Amino acid sequence: MILVIGMILDALLGEPRWLWSRITHPAVLMGRLVGWCDATFNNGDDRRLMGGLTVLGLCLVAGGLGWIIQLAPGYGLDVVIIAVLLAQKSLAEHVQATGDALRLSVGDGRRSVAKIVGRDTSDMDGAAVARSAIESAAENLSDGVIAPIFWFAVAGLPGLLIYKITNTADSMIGYRTPRHKGFGWAAARLDDLLNLIPARLTALLVWAVTSRPAFEAILRDAPLHRSPNAGWPEAAMAHGLGIALSGPRSYDGTLQDDPFVNAEGTQDLGPGDIDRAVAVLWKTWGLTLALAFAGALLA
Repeated sequence: MILVIGMILDALLGEPRWLWSRITHPAVLMGRLVGWCDATFNNGDDRRLMGGLTVLGLCLVAGGLGWIIQLAPGYGLDVVIIAVLLAQKSLAEHVQATGDALRLSVGDGRRSVAKIVGRDTSDMDGAAVARSAIESAAENLSDGVIAPIFWFAVAGLPGLLIYKITNTADSMIGYRTPRHKGFGWAAARLDDLLNLIPARLTALLVWAVTSRPAFEAILRDAPLHRSPNAGWPEAAMAHGLGIALSGPRSYDGTLQDDPFVNAEGTQDLGPGDIDRAVAVLWKTWGLTLALAFAGALLA
């Protein structure tokens, strides 16, 4: 029941600015720790080894902290940590904000979506803005909601904290840049491994709350994505809403000619499609909450 209460608390409160303007968010602390490790250990000749040892150390610290917290009497702290480290309400709010901004103008939509995606946004048309927001919704539903819930259900607070520190490390150092290609390999590979089941579970949940298209289409299109995991929730969202996602996009001025996911779907997207995607986020959350409640009763 701890998980159920934490999920509800996150959905009600999200990320209250009045709180996190006064104290440091745990995710920020994780980022600072990863940044310190990068600055301290990302040097020398064998950066792959140092990167592997760094990720191992981060996981041991996170898992150990989770284990210690679980020893505390009562469940209040556990519930708070779950609520803080889930991102359901904040994700829905950020995606919806892009839809609302796009209703004002394409320029407003570009500025809003730039806050939640890493690609170039300056030349996007309205359809590209909407597509980017919906892709972010699908991918972050897996990374920020379903995966943390899954790992808490499997391994309690240690599992949740290990997942979050790994995901944070991947987002900071898991890139094939000259600086991080060696040092960040372990973070990237472990993040891929930890998201293997949650990404596919997210696809199944999205499939269940949408039009339930032929699952073979999701199986066909998921591998089109350059990520081994992100393609699953994205393909489920694309087919569930009857829209085309992914496709060509620009990073740092370089166009990447990626294939469309569900190329037969509608490509002329707008704010209404973002609204539908946000609705899917909440329907998926509701189904997950029901499953968590059922699991608590059975346990």
